[in-house]
Amino acid sequence: MERRMDLRRLTKTVFRDSILASQLAKLINDYWRLLRSNGVEEVKIMNFCGTHEYTSTHYGIRNILPPGVSLVAGPGCPVCITPSYYVETAVGLALEGFTVYTYGDAYRLPAVREVKGCRSLSDARIAGADVRVVYSFLDAVRDAASHGKPSVFLAVGFETTCPAYASAIASEMVPSNLTLISAGRLTPPAARYAVERVGTVSGVIAPGHVSTITGAGVWRFLPEEYGIPTVVTGFEPVDVLIAVAIILRQLAENKPGLVVEYSRTVTIEGNQRAKKLLSQVFDVVDSAWRGIGFIEQSGYALQENFARYDAVKMFGLREPGRDGWKNDLLPGCICGRVILGAAKPTDCPLFMKRCTPGTPYGPCMVSAEGACSIWARLGGRERLVEVV
Repeated sequence: MERRMDLRRLTKTVFRDSILASQLAKLINDYWRLLRSNGVEEVKIMNFCGTHEYTSTHYGIRNILPPGVSLVAGPGCPVCITPSYYVETAVGLALEGFTVYTYGDAYRLPAVREVKGCRSLSDARIAGADVRVVYSFLDAVRDAASHGKPSVFLAVGFETTCPAYASAIASEMVPSNLTLISAGRLTPPAARYAVERVGTVSGVIAPGHVSTITGAGVWRFLPEEYGIPTVVTGFEPVDVLIAVAIILRQLAENKPGLVVEYSRTVTIEGNQRAKKLLSQVFDVVDSAWRGIGFIEQSGYALQENFARYDAVKMFGLREPGRDGWKNDLLPGCICGRVILGAAKPTDCPLFMKRCTPGTPYGPCMVSAEGACSIWARLGGRERLVEVV
């Protein structure tokens, strides 16, 4: 307990320290001037993780970066990229009498197609369906076991969340009345897809939480294959500023590499036990990402010996063919471009008009990690850091 308090105090006094942040800002400007002297006109750094996007926006980090250095969002919001088909399936089952469990940030996730007049699990609950918001998969496991009714869990998430599903399934904790709509996704293939499609990404701030599971080593392909400096970073403002400084230094020295800034949590190898559980329960398959399309080897599918937990298979549902995942956004929504770093939320003509945090039209406006939601709630912050 005392060590936890020390770490909390360290976070508040060091990683949000305004003097340290100002020194880092000066260092960033020094590296930028060096790059400018070498003819570099623009540096685009991708905040792969939605929490990094939150930090950058909440603490006003963009306001102190040199004009030619920009931070863009990446596909690191698991709710934003969950295909509409899974939402529609969950809504349909809820309206048929199933108890459907979901996380809070997926509760209002809008589908493209309505199911009996409902476009989200929130709509279904208003219509009388039994939709329950939970904090964890284990909450759903315990609750489903207590009532015994046919139940479904909308299992969204990245490598950070999916080990919880794998652990419960592998240890036979999941009751027979609970199945999953398996929508888990892997982040490195999405990063590869993003940098290939955007084409102008100069550096990547890789996700810290995901890397605690996968290990930082999964990001080596970015500097080695694409020459893109990559920093696995924590989520405080000083963490992000350190990452920007490291990326600019590597660019100035023309020495792209992988750096683990978040070494207080992340190792190169990652969590071996969690990775073993994932490999025991899930197969890695080609999967659809909402607004993007299919990405090779980017999804988790329950292995055949765990098919009894697969809601799609158990209830005779049919997933769309490869072309059936297209048109996964409502007309006018540019969420797919936003999560690839090709557009800013404010480039969308619907932003803060038809699409707001209170009335989300697109998936990027729903989750706390969605770039549009972050910009809508926190955009325009002037402050750099806030010492607590």
